[in-house]
Parts: sequence; C-alpha cells; structure tokens
Amino acid sequence: MSSGGGTKAIVAALGANLGIAVIKFVAFAITGSASMLAEGVHSVVDSGNQGLLLRGGRSARRAATPQHPFGFGRDRYVYGFLVALMLFSAGGLFALYEGVEKIRHPHHLDSPIVAIVVLVVAVGLEGFSLRTAIVESRALKGTQSWAGFIRHAKNPDLPVVLLEDVAALIGLVFALLAIGLADITSEPRWDGIGTVAIGVLLVSVAVVLVIETKSLLVGEAAAADALVLIEQGLVGPGVERVIHLRTMHLGPDELLVGAKLAMPAGATLPEVAAAIDAAEERVRAAVPEARVIYLEPDLDRG
Repeated sequence: MSSGGGTKAIVAALGANLGIAVIKFVAFAITGSASMLAEGVHSVVDSGNQGLLLRGGRSARRAATPQHPFGFGRDRYVYGFLVALMLFSAGGLFALYEGVEKIRHPHHLDSPIVAIVVLVVAVGLEGFSLRTAIVESRALKGTQSWAGFIRHAKNPDLPVVLLEDVAALIGLVFALLAIGLADITSEPRWDGIGTVAIGVLLVSVAVVLVIETKSLLVGEAAAADALVLIEQGLVGPGVERVIHLRTMHLGPDELLVGAKLAMPAGATLPEVAAAIDAAEERVRAAVPEARVIYLEPDLDRG
C-alpha cells in the first residue's frame, strides 16, 4: 500500500535530460532549428523539474515541529505543483513563442542531418528514462490502467516523471517530423509548426499535472481499497460499527484517519480505551500509511 518510491526514476530522468540538453543546444548552434532550441529548453526545464522533485522528497522527510505537528509530507505535493508550473511557463510558453516567431520569420536550416542524428540519440536516452519510470511505477500501479495510476497516485513523483518522459518522446517525434519536412520541402515554416506543436504538448501535460497535484495539495482521501481495509480494521471486539470515517493524506506515505465509533452502551471507560487501542493496532497493521489516528467513541443509536 505504500506510495513511496520513484527516486531511481527521477535520477535516471535527470541524468538523461542533462545529457540530452547539451547535445540539443550544440545541434541548435549548428542548425539554427527552432525545434532544436525548444527541445533544448524542454530538457533543461525537465532537469530542473527533477531537481525540484528530489528537493521536495528531501524536504518532506523533515521531522515534525510544534509549528508543523503533522510533519512536512505535503512538501512533495508543493514541489510537484511547482514542477507543473515550470513545465507550463518555461517549457510550453517558450516553445509556443519560438514557434510563432519561426513561422513569422522563417529561415532555412543549416546541416539538418546533424539535428536528426541528435534527435535519434535523444530518443534512445529518453526511452531509457521512460523504461526506468515504468519499471518503478509498475509495482504501485497494480491493476489500474496507466491513466488511472496517474490520476489516483498519492505520490506525485512517478506520475510527473512518466508524463514528462512521454511528452519528451512525443516532442522528439514532432521535432524529427518538422525538421525532416522542412528539409524535404525546403519550407522552413515546418520547423516553426513543429515547435508550436511541442509547445501545445507541453502546456497540455502541464495542465494535467496542475490539476492532479492541486488535488493532492488541497488534501485527498485514502484510496477506495484502503478505506475498505480501514473500516474493516476499526470494527472488532468492543466496536460495534463505524458511525463515520474521514481520511486525508498528509503526504504520499502518511495518512490521517479520524472516525466516530459506536461502542456498547454498558462498556466501562477501561473497556472503551482498550477497544480503541486495539482498533488502532488493527488499522495500522492493515494500512501502514495510517500513522495518525484519532478515534471518538459514541453510543450506537442506530
């Protein structure tokens, strides 16, 4: 049930993007391709994003303080939201601007074969990064579809890396098509059109990430399967039923559980205390992420 993991995928993506960014900028300097420039900036933004995710993971591990008694687990969500904003502004909007400028003021590419070779190499590196993210995510995904995993994952790191890598591969295909068409047709505006397509792609991915990370940041309940296990764990000797149950993720691996429990009318205070302690133990055994539990006893009024 853990939502942890993803560091290996982030590090793999960071290494791939740093290498790709260098060769893309070299290719841009040689060819003057707007698509190569947009892709180079995209790789730099992605590298910065992975740095933010690593920083968020480190920040989230800080111990709780009197001012932040529930800890800093939500820092993971804050940094995930910053990643989405970075991808939108520094990646997507820049590519849109460059693409429109290239369409308005086209110029022929120099040595397009250099750009094509660089893009093919970049496809290989991005493919390695995506494969690592898929392997890391598969254990957490379970039987969900990939779209469902991205929508429902409580750990923002892996969905962010997955979407970034998929967007990077699609963007590379756009750049290859644009540069190829610009060379074959001798129409440099294709390069600008490809750059605009990359910008639209990055903005679209950023919007999805903003929506998903905002939901986590505001506070999401436990997943449906975890809710079932929690409710089952709460009911036992001395607890007749769950009157109501509320959960909220304090971080990817930390869950707040609050519930009102119906207790037998004749139960003594020691019996109520023992029943509550036992219920907490059952819940933590079933759902290890349930680290903060508050239970309120009440009479069963039907």
